Amino acid sequence: MVNDGTETPMTRVGVIGAGIVGLSAALALRDRGADVTVFESGVPGGGQSGGPSRLFRHAHDDPRLVGWAQRSRRIYADWEGRFGVEMVSRDGAVALGPAVDDRLPLLEEAGVEAHRIDMDEVRRRLPLLADADDLGPAMFDAHGGAIRTREAIAALVDTVGDGFVREQVLSLRPAGDGVEVRADESLERFSHVVVCAGRGSAPLARQLGLVLPVDLEIHVRSTFAVRGPVPERLACLQDGSGVFGETGVYAAPVPGNGAYAVGLSETATVREDGSVVDPTELADHDERVRDYVRRALPGLDPDPIEVKHCWVTALPWSDDGVAVWQAEGVSVLAGHNLFKQAPALGQALAAAALDGHLDPDLLPTARLGAA
Repeated sequence: MVNDGTETPMTRVGVIGAGIVGLSAALALRDRGADVTVFESGVPGGGQSGGPSRLFRHAHDDPRLVGWAQRSRRIYADWEGRFGVEMVSRDGAVALGPAVDDRLPLLEEAGVEAHRIDMDEVRRRLPLLADADDLGPAMFDAHGGAIRTREAIAALVDTVGDGFVREQVLSLRPAGDGVEVRADESLERFSHVVVCAGRGSAPLARQLGLVLPVDLEIHVRSTFAVRGPVPERLACLQDGSGVFGETGVYAAPVPGNGAYAVGLSETATVREDGSVVDPTELADHDERVRDYVRRALPGLDPDPIEVKHCWVTALPWSDDGVAVWQAEGVSVLAGHNLFKQAPALGQALAAAALDGHLDPDLLPTARLGAA
């Protein structure tokens, strides 16, 4: 199809990528009256936004990112009322390890409901956890929890309606007073384009002369069934204690608490073309996740019911880093661990598209997410 851009060019916005950030941006744009088209070559939410759950946490090394998480948490709560589905579980999040000493003061200063907890409370919040004499510093984030990823994606997809173009975007370029987007069978022109295409963002940005310093990697996240009775309450977990042999573990329950998704923050190295440098790395990480479950989470069956290999698009200053690069009429987002930040990022991207104002925190020079 061909569109000559004659209708309301100031409000026609293209969004490339139907993951959680792209869908959040599309919703924010539509709420502000924009005519939005979303391009997605695969299943919405099937890329880096895939899987049954994600960990929502307020804890970060950068106090600015704590603020962004607070804004997103409020929006998730608003969405629950709007769409009639739970977006974030009410079970909270437990963090273990030395980082607690640095992060808890930032949460307290920001007014986040978080506090130190002792071993008795750790066991109460995490009944699947193995006994240990001392896990080091521990804290509980009361309004953290498991993001209901599939429910969130489904609710946002419904708001896009017939605004989907299910094709791969091949090119984009400034054209006159707008931006031309060429997809498999489409030629469209928009007043602004928002790119939230995960590992596909950097190649599209390069067409505009933008070089995104994205490190492309893969890590393993597996889901394990709960043994025996399902806990009524089951908090998310960040384990940096090292007591159980790993220092970069995160985990979140799936809806119903009958299973728990567990992953390592460690990644396998990938070449620029997306090929894995050493396939044995992924197999090793898979086994390390299972070994961790055997040692740390005896309340789970150590044979996973689902294994997901997740693309990582991290920025060099932080695993939690996020930034937006801009060219004429185009905003390109890059970062990692963005599911929890998506609602606020969507609103910020909508403001950049419609008002011409990008939040200063999102400028690459701001290095949002750095300690």
